Amino acid sequence: MDSFNPFSLSGKTIVVTGASSGIGRQCAIDCSKMGARLILVARNEERLQETLCMLSGSEHFYYSFDLCLIESIKDFISKIVCEHGKIDGFVHAAGIEKTLPVKLLSYHDYEKIYRVNAISAFEFIHHFSNKEYFNNGGHIVLIASISSIVGRKGLAAYAASKGAITSAIRPMALEFAKRNICVNSISPGTILTPLMQDVLHSLSE
Repeated sequence: MDSFNPFSLSGKTIVVTGASSGIGRQCAIDCSKMGARLILVARNEERLQETLCMLSGSEHFYYSFDLCLIESIKDFISKIVCEHGKIDGFVHAAGIEKTLPVKLLSYHDYEKIYRVNAISAFEFIHHFSNKEYFNNGGHIVLIASISSIVGRKGLAAYAASKGAITSAIRPMALEFAKRNICVNSISPGTILTPLMQDVLHSLSE
């Protein structure tokens, strides 16, 4: 006898950034198991195809897109909606990290990390305020980090970008409430994703 699952995403279209690996990939897999149609977004097309093969059901799609291209996000969203209809959910799991002491961080480091981790998400949400793109009653989830709360040496830029997320979602949630759109962030602890493995391997003694 099949177990009853009260949490269904059947008929929902969900965009997941950072879907080529790690948390984003797992979010996409789990949402597909709940019946959602997934729109996968990341830079690496080969790994996006790998994620696509891991999803349950069919009618899933992927787009190779660089989130640093903030000015192109509106046209990118328009393309998705034109080809697949309005969006019901958004998971921003894309993220980059650079472990360096403050004295070695440049403003370019801060800028790049902010663009991918926070500003790109805010730009998506900015355009999702348009009913033309995002359905009422939808859900928006941004993946932040425990690093925004707990201090760790060498993570000033990364932690600051994640802190921007946890601060911004509060007023965003209040503004989107009138459309019955739920806006949340999640702050996971350290998870041994490919990103984290790369970071650990790159650190000197």
